[in-house]
Amino acid sequence: MIVTEIEFEAFVARIEPDLRRALAGHLPVHAVPDAISEAFAFAWEHWTTVKELHNPGGYLFRVAQSRSRRRLEGVLPAPESPRDPDVEPGLPAAFRALPERQRTAAWLVHGCGWTMVEAGEAMNIAASSVATHVSRAMDSLRTAMGVER
Repeated sequence: MIVTEIEFEAFVARIEPDLRRALAGHLPVHAVPDAISEAFAFAWEHWTTVKELHNPGGYLFRVAQSRSRRRLEGVLPAPESPRDPDVEPGLPAAFRALPERQRTAAWLVHGCGWTMVEAGEAMNIAASSVATHVSRAMDSLRTAMGVER
């Protein structure tokens, strides 16, 4: 049992920062800590399976995403966050206006630095589909922001 706990704690330390970044682009800020807790509780309960996965971080992203989706239904939106001087003011609204798959793919690849393969595993789609979603998202964002290619 102690070996499992040590192994799990090392896993959490390794995966948590990337999982937090990925969820921050997909969920309201106030929902991220609960989603992470839910994902790691699931991982602990199913540790023998989770530790053998090729991309456990991507799998836990999906767990957190699906569990938080159920919990967020009917919740009031979070208050708007303070303006970041390094972010174009219209970008957050343009990003939120993207279809969910495009938004998720673009965030995982450009916001979190995941590869197309890693994002595809997390989203349960092919890497080529991730590339298509990212390309479409970037085209939509450029159009919304008035940026020419």
